[in-house]
Amino acid sequence: MEKIIVNNDNKFSVKGFGASGDLINGKTLKEMDVVREKPGTDEVLIEVLYCGVCHSDIHQVNNDWKNTRYPCVPGHEVIGKIIETGSGVSDFQKDQIVGVGCMIDSCQTCESCRNGEEQLCLGEHGATMTYNGYFNDPESDYNTFGGYSSHIVVNKEFLLTLSEKLVHSSAAPILCAGITTYSPLKRAGIKEGSKVAIVGIGGLGHMAVQIAKAMGANVTAVTTKKEKREEALKLGADQVLVSDNEKDMAAHELAFDFILITIPYGFDINLYVPLLGVKGSLVSVGLLGDYDKPLNNMEVAKFNRSVGGSLIGGIKETQEVLDFCAEHGIAPEVEMIRIEDINEAFDKIKNEEVRFRYVIDMAK
Repeated sequence: MEKIIVNNDNKFSVKGFGASGDLINGKTLKEMDVVREKPGTDEVLIEVLYCGVCHSDIHQVNNDWKNTRYPCVPGHEVIGKIIETGSGVSDFQKDQIVGVGCMIDSCQTCESCRNGEEQLCLGEHGATMTYNGYFNDPESDYNTFGGYSSHIVVNKEFLLTLSEKLVHSSAAPILCAGITTYSPLKRAGIKEGSKVAIVGIGGLGHMAVQIAKAMGANVTAVTTKKEKREEALKLGADQVLVSDNEKDMAAHELAFDFILITIPYGFDINLYVPLLGVKGSLVSVGLLGDYDKPLNNMEVAKFNRSVGGSLIGGIKETQEVLDFCAEHGIAPEVEMIRIEDINEAFDKIKNEEVRFRYVIDMAK
């Protein structure tokens, strides 16, 4: 993909891959021009070096959540190089390698933003997502375009620094898969001796296993695929539970303090609630839709269990997980691809043929 910037007043055009909402020769994404505004006083222009491929990218381009704004240029796990800074930017320099996660701006003044929880922004529009515009304003026609492009413009407050201990090419998924799993584990107070189950050992789950283990937990990986047993053990899981085995599932009732479910599509949550111990809690991430069956609140209430959800994390917490992964030698398991192969990658993700996470090498 040729990287071209064409100056035109206060805007410029770069190359990217995005979805129009129509299939193009049977493919979802195609090369297109992406129009961006030049960086303002508090913004930087970044050349994208690497961009992770998240399952939510597929949901968004397919309008599975009924909120997609086309054209949709996905990508919210970005590692890139600053090539221009606004006059108000002093903490970041040209040629510095930085990270950009799921957000590029927010109101920055509401209680949530002041508390470092920009993902929960209470401003008029909510957080400004890296692509697909405002999070809490589906009626707006404002759009943003993500990291499946040669360049991106970001507010300085939403830039993340990278430790020298992190390999740039494999660090990108920490910016979504890492923070999405780290945040609920941290809020749950996971510590030495905590009994934790991670359900779904894919892009999110394989990060969750490593993070929970580094926090000191006894970690059980729960999967439908027997062939993932060895992979989960290599990631640090203490044991593996195959959820299709009813006998083993029954044997683990009341076994866990905390369960993190990373399944990105509808499933029956009632299969997992009985695994929680007294006053245990379960959090589902990755699913922004309905469960396959209504929650049986009898199973929740009779042992004072809690069931909830979680949405990424704030910028401070995202920096925290980057540093945590660097300190503990945690890295996503990735396979590098070219941007031109993104449609094939989408198909493989949908068919569960990818080994944890794809990352686009934009240099190729």
